[in-house]
Amino acid sequence: MQSTNVLLKKIVRSSVLPFAAQHGMKKDLFPLSRTLSLSLCLKQDNSSGPSEKLDLDAWKKVMKSGLQEEVSETVSEHKELSTLAAAREILEMWRLAGRSVPENISEEQLKTFMECPSKSAKKKYLKYLHLKELYKKNDKRKMDEKRERKQEAKKQASETDETKRSSLVCLWANAMDKAYSWRAAQAMIFGQPLVFDMSYEKDMSVREVANTVRQIVLSEGCNRRSVDPFHVHFCNLKDDSLYHKEFIKHYREAWGKLLITATDQCYTDIFPKDKLVYLTADSPKVMKTFDHNKIYIVGSMVDKSIKTGVSLARAKRLGLETAALPLEKYLLWNSGAKNLTLDQMMHILLTLKDTGDWKKALEFVPKRKYCGFVSKPVHELKKTLNLINTLKLGKRQEEVRRQFAKNYSKKLMQK
Repeated sequence: MQSTNVLLKKIVRSSVLPFAAQHGMKKDLFPLSRTLSLSLCLKQDNSSGPSEKLDLDAWKKVMKSGLQEEVSETVSEHKELSTLAAAREILEMWRLAGRSVPENISEEQLKTFMECPSKSAKKKYLKYLHLKELYKKNDKRKMDEKRERKQEAKKQASETDETKRSSLVCLWANAMDKAYSWRAAQAMIFGQPLVFDMSYEKDMSVREVANTVRQIVLSEGCNRRSVDPFHVHFCNLKDDSLYHKEFIKHYREAWGKLLITATDQCYTDIFPKDKLVYLTADSPKVMKTFDHNKIYIVGSMVDKSIKTGVSLARAKRLGLETAALPLEKYLLWNSGAKNLTLDQMMHILLTLKDTGDWKKALEFVPKRKYCGFVSKPVHELKKTLNLINTLKLGKRQEEVRRQFAKNYSKKLMQK
């Protein structure tokens, strides 16, 4: 019995009730629904048996409640649509009257406009929406103008570059490129070798390997533009390694045309051991002069954690001679590690090869790492040391002078 009631309720809701709600039929609906329910229930009674009875009062209550819900929903929808249309007409009238009304307004904004308690509140809300719309239009216009200015500037720059780049400038650039390439080609035959050791991939992260390759690219460009370049060797460089992938990212098609020697062999298999010198900051031996007959090795490693002794241990395992740059001998070093970047090492070695002057070579050391050169007069060194110690340590000038005199005299005696 309950299942038949539910079924009838669904049928009436889907067919009769929406039609009645639209056309306002309330009085004549109940006899029709009652006849339908009676006919269906009578058929159900004949099929099921004489003991079942139909409760018409309960069915009438169910039908009334469903009809009231449907009618209230449709009436509320019609009211809401009519109020929204009326609000839009009011906005059009205000716009024609010259008031500050936005051109485009959404249904949510229209509902909030209708919920405003007073006419002044509605005017303020519409003025806020109008100003917001104006700000958006101005921002869009500014962005379009900025984009147009950029495009015009690019066009003008390209036109001016084309006009400025005369045939003489192009010939000069091409001639310089050919001269640099010719020097690098000559260095591959007659130049002094310089080895970059690519065996530190396991000791670095992917980011550190990328930084290392970036510094090596800068070093190669500096070497190619120098007067007397090195014959650069990339040893222990294996195919499909992180080093190799980063090199291909930087050089792309020029990697195969690069005037360097890249090999997966170790430098001990290519050069005699007695000519190899491994440059490392951890070496106890200090480099005094640049030897043109030696083959210097630079470890291709950049580590933010500053792993001390890695390159020195590798050189000792291979039985190679090691050397460190004389930074303390020529520079008043501040506190910190004495590690330099690979492009700085390249600049220093090229300057030493060309001039042999340590002062000129060590000018490529970052100035934040040292206070000054030791080759300066003693009274200037005293001033700098006094200033540093008074700022950092807070000592008196007399104590600083005494300590400086003792330390400087000891260094002179050791030399």
